[in-house]
Amino acid sequence: MKKIAMLLALAGTVTASPFVAAQESPWLVRVRAVNLSPDNKSDPVGGVGASDRLSVSSKTIPEVDISYFFTPNWAAELVLTYPQKHDVRLDGQNIGSFKQLPPTLLAQYHFTPSSLISPYVGAGINYTRISDVTLLNGGARLENHSIGPALQVGMDVKFDRNWSLNFDIKKVQIRSDVLAANGGAKLSTVKIDPWLIGVGVGYRF
Repeated sequence: MKKIAMLLALAGTVTASPFVAAQESPWLVRVRAVNLSPDNKSDPVGGVGASDRLSVSSKTIPEVDISYFFTPNWAAELVLTYPQKHDVRLDGQNIGSFKQLPPTLLAQYHFTPSSLISPYVGAGINYTRISDVTLLNGGARLENHSIGPALQVGMDVKFDRNWSLNFDIKKVQIRSDVLAANGGAKLSTVKIDPWLIGVGVGYRF
């Protein structure tokens, strides 16, 4: 009977979910291709009643994120990329460009971490560094940073103990005042506030 009990225990270990072992490592790294689509709800240039508005170009960017699982359900995720260049338009006309570097830190809850399909939600904070601003031939500038909230929903579809397919949507607040270069008078507020829709692969160590 003891031998049978040992064999049953061993069989239970072997036939358990193939993803349980992945939970033993707290580290998960994902690489995504992300479409960054700004809301473009900037204030009118010239104040209330003016019709000219600023808009920022959309683009597809690479993204790397590093997650650390404190428990099977709770994790922290750091989202990284390299500085991204965006064109700026005023009433449809190109008036310059700028670069932004937007690292984001999120706390996540994973609903079914041991399942084949594992959805999650996240919330956190974004810090965007704004640089290389060229607007109106030097006649205007942006503030050099933005701090705002970030929300996230996503899903991992596991291939095996290590690899997974990832789908991810984030909403991030990124805003900056547009200032006149001489004197610093406020001309507008550019509200990028992008949706980031991504797909990628993950590796659990």
